[in-house]
Amino acid sequence: MTTTNTHPAVARKLSPLDRFLPLWIGAAMAAGLLLGRLIPALGSGLSAVQVDGISLPIAIGLLIMMYPVLAKVRYDRLDTVTGDRRLLLGSLVLNWLIGPALMFALAWLLLPDLPEYRTGLIIVGLARCIAMVIIWNDLACGDREAAAVLVAVNSIFQIVMFAVLGWFYLSVLPGWLGLAQTTIHTSPWQIAKSVLIFLGIPLVAGFLTRRFGERTRGRDWYERTLLPRIGPWALYGLLFTIVILFALQGHQITSRPIDVVRIAVPLLAYFAIMWGGGYLYGRIIGLSYERTTTLAFTAAGNNFELAIAVAIATYGVTSGQALAGVVGPLIEVPVLVGLVYVSLALRNRFPRSDIQDTPIQL
Repeated sequence: MTTTNTHPAVARKLSPLDRFLPLWIGAAMAAGLLLGRLIPALGSGLSAVQVDGISLPIAIGLLIMMYPVLAKVRYDRLDTVTGDRRLLLGSLVLNWLIGPALMFALAWLLLPDLPEYRTGLIIVGLARCIAMVIIWNDLACGDREAAAVLVAVNSIFQIVMFAVLGWFYLSVLPGWLGLAQTTIHTSPWQIAKSVLIFLGIPLVAGFLTRRFGERTRGRDWYERTLLPRIGPWALYGLLFTIVILFALQGHQITSRPIDVVRIAVPLLAYFAIMWGGGYLYGRIIGLSYERTTTLAFTAAGNNFELAIAVAIATYGVTSGQALAGVVGPLIEVPVLVGLVYVSLALRNRFPRSDIQDTPIQL
């Protein structure tokens, strides 16, 4: 499901990895759950492999996944995104006003009797996506430059606002409404560290790769020869990350199926509403297909690695809050893969753009 910058009417032959990507993602999820179920100690073993609180296996997978996509970004086009106030304002409203409020409402509406899971979901809603959304956007032929800018903006807001919004939605607002209150313990450094590792490293690597690649061999060689070579590694990293992530909590997920279903219901509603709202807003204000797609996916995605880390640090690795955080990607991955196909199916409803990405053949 890899996309490349090609000349008009020239498409690469899809590889088996591309053609059967939903199958490989399903297999990766199943493999992770099976490993976590059959080897209960595997989860604790993987959790122990960390550096300064950051899971090393997950970090490796995310860095491998994000680097090729960020190497595709044309950084000389970023000014065309930063000048689009409708896009930036819409993204900020969707991510930092509507998203957390929607998850708060869904969690209390659908999980009023399960406070641990409810708190975990609210934390997920506060953690806006800075990693995996980049690959969903790329698979759906979204605007890579817009994705890079929106993810960077979300990263800055995440550092500044995560703890403040956590205090508001877990303590202040429930108090105003006469509901049960709770707290989270996190620091700006913990959030900044997540941003620097999961976004900063691959962003710098991608920028330097393009800069030196184009300088030494030219843009044509860079996009026709180098990018096709490194491109598949984004999907290898995605599959590896999914296996590791689901293996970490595979035993808990498979041993509590009813709880997983309860947690999944508000998550399904959340992803559908956020993606649909972003898509609808893009259409109403007349954004191109590429930027509408980018807006929709950045609105729907969540920073699961941060949400899980905060839940574990505050409530413990076996807590219900941590389980809710892990169920997040369990639902997000297949739902957003499905929305990639929905987005591509809607592509023909937009006027033709001058971006030469070739859509995936469905």
